[in-house]
Amino acid sequence: MMQIFKYMGAIVALVLVGLLGYGGKGYWDALSDAEGLRARANELIAQGRGGDSLGGNHRAILLAVQDPNYLEHWGVDVSTPGAGLTTITQSAAKRLAFEAFHPGLGKIRQTGYALGLESRLSKDQILALWLDTLEMGKGPDGWMVGFFTASSKIYGRPPAELSQAEFIRFVAVLIAPASYDLTRRDARLDERVGRIERLVAGTCAPLGLRDVWLEGCQPSS
Repeated sequence: MMQIFKYMGAIVALVLVGLLGYGGKGYWDALSDAEGLRARANELIAQGRGGDSLGGNHRAILLAVQDPNYLEHWGVDVSTPGAGLTTITQSAAKRLAFEAFHPGLGKIRQTGYALGLESRLSKDQILALWLDTLEMGKGPDGWMVGFFTASSKIYGRPPAELSQAEFIRFVAVLIAPASYDLTRRDARLDERVGRIERLVAGTCAPLGLRDVWLEGCQPSS
């Protein structure tokens, strides 16, 4: 019996080492990619396609919904209500580090890559890369990628020139871009918008870390 426990312990140890190694690979991959990503981010910011170009109020709304503690955490957040299991940095890593992301083990490398990004890039640079790679759903000319691109295609204006209602509609899509339609009236999207509006108004709050759907902001009956 003791021999069996020894073998089991060895197997567990090997698995842990493998998992840590895979996360470490993601971290070192991010360090290797950092110079190119930094240049890309700086170019986006120079073109007016970074977080500051959203406008202060719009940027605050975006972060409140997508990653409430973004400016403070180091790439991972396991405690802030409404943060969910994927920060903005991890979300950016998902698209920057993978040709095709698969959950499970992929999450380990994704997290390592996110930690690497945070160690080499500024929050503004990471946010610019995230905005540029966001899946925004179906548009008038097909699938849209990039927050600023989608704003131009749907409204013909940059995000900073959108009304708060228009901007929140864009933010609402991010949780499930394939499930909503920005090109026409969408009752499900309207319901999501309502939850975000109540969150922004301060009349509700997420129920906990995993409440990314804002169940705590459903309309009162």
